[in-house]
Amino acid sequence: MNLIYELSNEDRLAVQKVIGETIRYCIPADLSLSGWRTKGYFVIGQQKWAYVEAGKVQESSSISEAYDYKVVPLVGNAILESTDELGKRIIVRVSMEHIARLSYIAQILNYIATNSEIRIYNEEEERICSNCGSRLLHGTRTCAKCMNKSAVLKRLLGVSKAHWRMMVLGLFILLITSAVALTGPYFQKLLVNSALQPPAGQSPNLTMFFVAIGGILFALVAGELLNVSKGRVMATVSSTIAADLRKMVYGKIQNLSLGFLTSQRAGDLMNRVTADTNRIRRLIQEVFTTAIYQIIVLISVTVLLFMTDWRLALIVLLPAPFVAYLQFMTWRVIVRRLFRKQWKIFDKANSYLHDVLSGIRVVKTFGKEEREIKRFRQYNTEYATAAYKSEKVYSILTPISTYLLQISTYFVLLVGCNMILKGSLNLGELVQFTGYASMIFGPLAWLMNMPRWIADAVIAIDRIFSVIDEEPEVFDKDSSIRHAVHGTIQFHDVTFGYKSYEPVLKNINFMIKPGEMIGLVGHSGSGKSTLINLVSRFYDVNEGEILIDGHDIKAITQEDLRSQIGMVLQETMLFRGSIMENIRYSKPDASMEEVIQAARIANAHEFIVTLPDGYDTWLEENGNNLSGGERQRITIARAVLHNPRILILDEATASLDIDTETAIQEALQRITKNRTTIAIAHRLSTLKNADRLFVLNKGEIAEIGTHQELMQKQGIYYGLIMAQRNMSKVKAKTG
Repeated sequence: MNLIYELSNEDRLAVQKVIGETIRYCIPADLSLSGWRTKGYFVIGQQKWAYVEAGKVQESSSISEAYDYKVVPLVGNAILESTDELGKRIIVRVSMEHIARLSYIAQILNYIATNSEIRIYNEEEERICSNCGSRLLHGTRTCAKCMNKSAVLKRLLGVSKAHWRMMVLGLFILLITSAVALTGPYFQKLLVNSALQPPAGQSPNLTMFFVAIGGILFALVAGELLNVSKGRVMATVSSTIAADLRKMVYGKIQNLSLGFLTSQRAGDLMNRVTADTNRIRRLIQEVFTTAIYQIIVLISVTVLLFMTDWRLALIVLLPAPFVAYLQFMTWRVIVRRLFRKQWKIFDKANSYLHDVLSGIRVVKTFGKEEREIKRFRQYNTEYATAAYKSEKVYSILTPISTYLLQISTYFVLLVGCNMILKGSLNLGELVQFTGYASMIFGPLAWLMNMPRWIADAVIAIDRIFSVIDEEPEVFDKDSSIRHAVHGTIQFHDVTFGYKSYEPVLKNINFMIKPGEMIGLVGHSGSGKSTLINLVSRFYDVNEGEILIDGHDIKAITQEDLRSQIGMVLQETMLFRGSIMENIRYSKPDASMEEVIQAARIANAHEFIVTLPDGYDTWLEENGNNLSGGERQRITIARAVLHNPRILILDEATASLDIDTETAIQEALQRITKNRTTIAIAHRLSTLKNADRLFVLNKGEIAEIGTHQELMQKQGIYYGLIMAQRNMSKVKAKTG
C-alpha cells in the first residue's frame, strides 16, 4: 500500500519549511474537517506532521505533543484523532478509499510519539489500479481497463498446448469441412448451365446434370458428417482443457494461505472453479471452432468472389468496414462496462445465495423467509437489468449490421441481371456468385456476435488466472525440512496482526514442554484463537519467531507440521459420506480396528453402534442428522485417529449441555495424555486440570500459573472465574 505519495513542487516546498527536509510518509487527506472534497495531503517528517493544501500548510504540530493517535470510522469517511493535555483533537479527515492508509499512519504516529521503533509492514493490498487509478473488482488484482485481452487469450493457448494433437485434428477437419462447403455454389452453377438454362448455343447436358445433383448431395451429406466429427473432437478438447483448468484452480485454492481464502467470498471461489471454467469450455468448443471455420470460409469466399467478378465482389464487401466499426464500438461498450457489471452482480447474488442456503436454519428460526425472498428478488432484478442493458446494445446494433450486409445482395442482383442482359455474365455464374455472396454473409453475421462471446470468456479466463497467479502468504522454502515433532513449543518475542497496524498479539514469550497441557484464558478478542492459528502456521508472525523442538516453524514443511497437529474446534465440520469415512479423513488407510479404537476413546462407539447402519451411517450436510454432541465426538475420534503430537482444543465443548460435555471431557482427558495440548474453553472450570494457564489481555500475556496460583493472585483470571460463578447462580435462580 502506498504510504509515500508524490507531492507537487509547491506542496513539497511548503511542507519542508515547516517539518524539515525529510518527508517520511505522505498520504492523501481528501476531505476537509467539515466533509468537503479537497486535494490535501497529510505529511509526516522526523518529529512533526503537517497538513498541506494548494501549496499552503494549513496546520502542523509536533508529534510528541500528543498521544493515543487513532482512526475513528464515521459514515462513509474517517477521522484521525489524537489526545493531548487539552483533550481530544481531530487532525484530518479522509474518505473510505484512504482509511487503511490512515490506520497505518495512526500507528506510525504512536510509535514516533513514544520514541519506539516503527513496526509497520505495510502488507495491506491496494484496491486500485497502479496504472490508471480505477478501483479493482473484489477478489481480483487485474484492472478491467488495463487488461491485455490478447495476453489473456495467449495464456489460455499456453494451457491448451498439452492437447495440440487433438486440436490439430480438429483444425484439419475444419479445413476439409470448409472445402466441402465451398463446392456447393460451383455445383449449383453446373446444374443451371448444364440443364436448366444452358448458355446460348449449347444444348442441355444430362450427364453434367447428374454430376451436379450428386455433387450437391455429396456436399450436404459430407458436410454433416464432418460437422459431427468436428463436434466430437472439439467437445473432447474443450472438456479436457476445462477439466485441467478446474484442477489447476482448485489445487491453487487448496495451497493458498488462510488469509487470502478468508478474505474471499465462498460464492466467488465456487464460480471460478465451476462457472468460469464452463464458459471457457464453451469458448473452445463453440466460439474458437466456429470462428476458425467462419474465418476460413470468409477468406476463401472473398478470393472466389474476386476471381469470379471483382466489380460484384466490391459491391458485396462495401458495407464490411461500417459493420467492423460497429463491432469495434460494441466490443468497447460490452467488455469495459456492461459485461463486467453483469458479472459483478452475478457474483454478489451467488455469494448471497451460498450464505443464505448455508444458514437456512437461522432464517427459519427467525421467520425471515419473506425478507430473504425480497433480497434475492432485488439481486435478481439487478442482474436482469444489467443483462437487459447488454442485450439492448445488441438488439440495436445487430439489425443495423445485418441490414447493411444484406442490402448489398440487392445491388448484386441488380448489377448481375444487367450484366446478363448485356451478355457479359450467364445465369449459372450469377447463381454461383450469389451462392458465394450468401456464404460470406454468414461469417460476417456470426463475427458480429463474436465480441460478446469473447468478452464473456476473456473475463472468465482473467478471473481464473487471477487465482492461479495468487502467491501464498505462507510458503515453504527450498531449505524446509521434515521433522518428527516431540512437542516443545516456544514463542520468542512474537508480535502479529492480521493487519500490521492493528497488532493482535504483542511481544509474546513462553515455552511449553512436551506433554504439557496449557489453557488459554481471556476476554473475547484477547488473541487466543490467533495464537493457535500461529502454532498451526496458518499465518506467519510479523516479528519474533515460533520454535517447535528448537526449529523455527518456518523451517518445517507445512504438510509435515500440520500432519502432526490435531485440532478439535467448537464448530464441527463433517463431510457428506459415512461416519467411517469422516473418522478416516485424518488417516485414509486406517483399519477398521483403528477406527473403532479411536471412536471408543472419543466416547463415540456406543452411540454409533446403536444407529441402524452403524459406522456406515450416511451423514447429511455437516452431519445435520446427528446431535451436536454426537458430531463433536466424531470430530474427536477423527483427531484421535490422527494421533497428533500437538493437540489444539478450541472451545471444543462450548455449545454442549452439561451431560454431553462431561462425556466429551472424559474423552478429551484420555487423548491429551502424553500430548502437548493447548486448550481454549468457554467454561473456565474445565481447565482446572491444565498444567498451566496463560491469561491473555489485549494481546499480551498478563498472567501465567496453575488454577490455584491464579485464584490466590486474585487478578484477571480470578475475576473471570467469579463472573462465571455469579452468572451460574443467576441462571440457577431464574431457571
